Amino acid sequence: MLSLAEIRTKAESWLSKEFNEETRKEIREMLDKDEKKLIDAFYQDLEFGTGGLRGIMGAGTNRMNIYTLGMATQGLSNYIIKQCGNQGIKVAIAHDCRNNSRYFAETTANIFSANGFEVYLFEALRPTPELSYAIRHYKCQSGVVITASHNPPEYNGYKAYWSDGGQVVAPHDDGIIEEVRKITSVSDIKFNGKKERIKIIGRETDDLFLNEVQKLSLNPEIIKKFSNIPIVYTPIHGTGITMVPPALKRFGFTNILNVPEQDITDGNFPTVKSPNPEEPDALRMAIKKAVEKNAELVMATDPDADRLGLAVRNRKGDFILLNGNQTGVILIWYILSQYKERKKYKGNEYIIKTIVTSDLMERIAEGYNVEFFNVLTGFKFFAELIRENEGKKKYIGGGEESYGFLPGDYVRDKDAVSSCALAAEATAWAKSKGMSLFELLLDIYVNFGFYKEKLINIVKKGKDGAGEIKAMMTGYRDNPPEKINNSKVIIINDYEKQVSHDIIKGTKTKINLIKSDVLQFFLADGTKISVRPSGTEPKIKFYFSVNTKLASSDKFEETEKILDKRIADITADMKLT
Repeated sequence: MLSLAEIRTKAESWLSKEFNEETRKEIREMLDKDEKKLIDAFYQDLEFGTGGLRGIMGAGTNRMNIYTLGMATQGLSNYIIKQCGNQGIKVAIAHDCRNNSRYFAETTANIFSANGFEVYLFEALRPTPELSYAIRHYKCQSGVVITASHNPPEYNGYKAYWSDGGQVVAPHDDGIIEEVRKITSVSDIKFNGKKERIKIIGRETDDLFLNEVQKLSLNPEIIKKFSNIPIVYTPIHGTGITMVPPALKRFGFTNILNVPEQDITDGNFPTVKSPNPEEPDALRMAIKKAVEKNAELVMATDPDADRLGLAVRNRKGDFILLNGNQTGVILIWYILSQYKERKKYKGNEYIIKTIVTSDLMERIAEGYNVEFFNVLTGFKFFAELIRENEGKKKYIGGGEESYGFLPGDYVRDKDAVSSCALAAEATAWAKSKGMSLFELLLDIYVNFGFYKEKLINIVKKGKDGAGEIKAMMTGYRDNPPEKINNSKVIIINDYEKQVSHDIIKGTKTKINLIKSDVLQFFLADGTKISVRPSGTEPKIKFYFSVNTKLASSDKFEETEKILDKRIADITADMKLT
């Protein structure tokens, strides 16, 4: 770790005329008055990783600002030129609602244009999935979205995409990181943009994107009968406001209720503790509106509209939040069942899920004789697999437990816009059968098995915390448990070693996925436990999945208590509670 003297020297280098006056002023204030803030801003460099940049905004090498962003963009530009030459390069740029997002997007556009690229810059905030679509539509070599997803207001971020519309994967990820690391001085960044190379895009691209969303509708005739279903939607101050309501209207829904306070685009997210649809507080105002208006469905999207949270009425009529696994299960079942009902299958369809997502998706795919694939956490691996199968197999849907879902392949990242439209249609379909969406979920459990999941995050901050997380993973890897909650461990998947060990058979087989620091323990009673360090936060994640048969929907509550107790017993046995 750098000494205070080294940090001060590093900070003083930011007082040169290469940096703007606003930056120099902030640096001088830190040097004179705020040693703690100075250390936080300069003790390390904000690292460009496989997912791009993400950090607190402000002056300093460990902050999101036009200089750290500029180094990333210049490095990305240099890599694109190495890969594609320096003629005819096109890139697309979008941004979310966060503070400085437009400024960062325009800075990125200037740097790309200064490097000779043709730039497609959205006129205002737009969802991440629309950026993915635009890259493919305009035949771009790369693209960038300025967003920090559902992080707190003080954060912003930068995600890089490749020509397939997916976030960068090997070998491009390492190649870009290498080029970014070569940019060691602000003087290396070409900030002086060429306006004639920057094309502002907007409504024409929106219409093309929405046309593709509309094609996903599987039961337009049912929507006509139930078009007036009251649905509450909130963008939580984010980009979803631009595309989700129009998408719902394109599908045919006419009774979309909003939360006016949360329709206002605001990077401070004033009405919520966190703009994360996984958090109950983020849907609190929307659920209140739904109760007042007797709505049947509540939908919320995160700031860049790639994650979807749903609330539905249970059999008592009270709103409950669905988790990401449950939403994914409903949408997968709806797609597969309607493909069968409408005789759309050609025999080459497949779905994708991540290794930590509910295996109930696999059971449903098996039930409909549809191929399924498991990939590592991250939709960039969905995009990679879709690209590899292009022209041979047809991707029709897939999701992950962390509230991401993608129906159709015209986008290559998780897409809450199309997922909202499909969730609304599934609600209309269920209503046509005399069911609610919750009752549809229970019906799926009865037919395919009742799977219950829980995620536990253990936060370990700082350098010591990182060491503790590493030690925990080493301990599980070197001394794996023989039993958990009195159930034998029968299979261990080690994605770092790329080996699946069947303990009962005594065999080891290769896992055909790239290396990743993930361990999975499969127990004799059907339990799956996954353990991995977070890639973006100082925490280690434990994913628990248990299952049993559900005899009938009337047995749901008592069966759920049994599964909840099993999870509680497992976490107690592992000393996590």
